[in-house]
Amino acid sequence: MSTITLPRPDDWHLHLRDGAMLEGVAPETARDFARAIIMPNLVPPVVRGDDAAAYRERILKALPEGSDFEPLMTLYLTEKTDPQDVAQAAASGLVKAVKLYPAGATTNSDSGVRDFDKVRGVLEKMAEIGLPLCVHGEVTRPEVDIFDREAVFIETVLDPIRRKTPGLRVVMEHITTKDGVDYVAAQGDDMGGTITTHHLIINRNHILVGGIKPHYYCLPVAKRETHRLALVEAATSGNPHFFLGTDSAPHVDAAKETACGCAGCFTATHTMPLLAHVFEAAGALDNLEGFASRNGPNFYRLPVNEGTLTLEKTDQPNTWPAKIETGAGPVTLFDPGFPVHWHVKR
Repeated sequence: MSTITLPRPDDWHLHLRDGAMLEGVAPETARDFARAIIMPNLVPPVVRGDDAAAYRERILKALPEGSDFEPLMTLYLTEKTDPQDVAQAAASGLVKAVKLYPAGATTNSDSGVRDFDKVRGVLEKMAEIGLPLCVHGEVTRPEVDIFDREAVFIETVLDPIRRKTPGLRVVMEHITTKDGVDYVAAQGDDMGGTITTHHLIINRNHILVGGIKPHYYCLPVAKRETHRLALVEAATSGNPHFFLGTDSAPHVDAAKETACGCAGCFTATHTMPLLAHVFEAAGALDNLEGFASRNGPNFYRLPVNEGTLTLEKTDQPNTWPAKIETGAGPVTLFDPGFPVHWHVKR
């Protein structure tokens, strides 16, 4: 197969930041994707419906003229979140999910949840109205090894939350372990899981062998090769529980290439060719449409996009800029480390 046409894909986990960075990176996603779930971890975070409405307007202004890209807004769950504000924002059609960050888990997560009993009322309201909870699935206790954070989160946080809140619809975002794959696959229709582009390609060796590679450092951190293979198997399997969420996370080079660098891989520009490469290598190109274009909308109870995107394979490998220049500074593009012969047909 040298050409494949899909319904236009969506990104169910995206960081656009704000200000000059937003203006620089938003066009990269809008080029290929029709919609994206927008992460709310700004400074200050997007915690109320009014915050989400204002942020959405800033995103729309940053898009190229004529773009039909639709940002799908989320609220940042805090211990002071008002259940009624969440319900009103959801009823208006503005907000499509609420994001749970355990406090200290990742970039700009200091306002996250420490005491889960304090958000019980919000979770119960979300279960009542069918609004999904997107979770960053890691515990942050210092005694837990960073490579075990996801497995411990499933056992001690995620599963208890779901048991205490029947009917709550949950997306476990950026799964990085076989533990996460197995848990999501074993649940019912109220559970989904997103998988990133970069976690399908790199393992922890890519970050550490031959010197530290800061542009491969992300959170959750990449794990062993056995876990990467489990992610590839899940993504390419056709299982409707799994769908694309790039977690494309731009940071300027100065913030990545430093003694205490920021976590995040920027993949918005070239995710679809990279995915075609991964799915072809797994002998599963026929399942790319489900993963990138259908499973996410089905979980979020939204229509599949009417437009299409065509990928074609050529003898000439694809080329991308090493960096995206933004008003905030240069952002290095994720390097897969191998030639990619798939191109988005323009």
